[in-house]
Amino acid sequence: MRSRRPWLRRASVTAVSATALVALAVPARAATTPGTSATATTATVTATAAAAAVDYDTWQRDCQAVMDQALPQLTQRIANPRPGEKQAIVLDIDNTALESDFGFSFPAPANEPVLEVAQYAQERGVAVFFVTARPGIVEVFTEYNLDHAGYESAGLYVRGFLDLFRNVAEYKTAQRVHIESKGYTIIANIGNNTTDLSGGHAERTYKLPDYGGQLS
Repeated sequence: MRSRRPWLRRASVTAVSATALVALAVPARAATTPGTSATATTATVTATAAAAAVDYDTWQRDCQAVMDQALPQLTQRIANPRPGEKQAIVLDIDNTALESDFGFSFPAPANEPVLEVAQYAQERGVAVFFVTARPGIVEVFTEYNLDHAGYESAGLYVRGFLDLFRNVAEYKTAQRVHIESKGYTIIANIGNNTTDLSGGHAERTYKLPDYGGQLS
């Protein structure tokens, strides 16, 4: 694991958020409808930490706990593709792929437990897509940040002007449908908010902690 800058080990999630510049909608109820197959199994893994003032180290341990459950399942699924299948995973960005609420910086560092899973998948030919509620005005900066953090993006989906007036969960579901229309099977969808995961169109979902909405 890469060494971290000491000042990132902050004590509270009330630190200035790197997502203050983007619009995020209220959470919607999570769904467990599978995406590409009527018989696909969808599993949501949730962190167990209490929704209290959470420090950086606690958040990292909780993220690692979720990814420790995700990796064996992904390993098995990646090793057993269907004939002709193109596999993909979908990641949310803020407090999922990137550390957004623990100190303001640009470029924001990767959330290491998620980066490690993404890199494992990419090294085995799985495409990694990013679906975020960030508006299109910050698309170029977001692409640069993801690249700088160590991700290899197969595609970044940001909200266009009309999407800003659309329910976030519906918007994100529509982007996964679009990814599927390219011939991909989404074997995992990872996010820290129910709006990242609801609506189906992913075989499995993995929920990182948001501590009752304290993280964006």
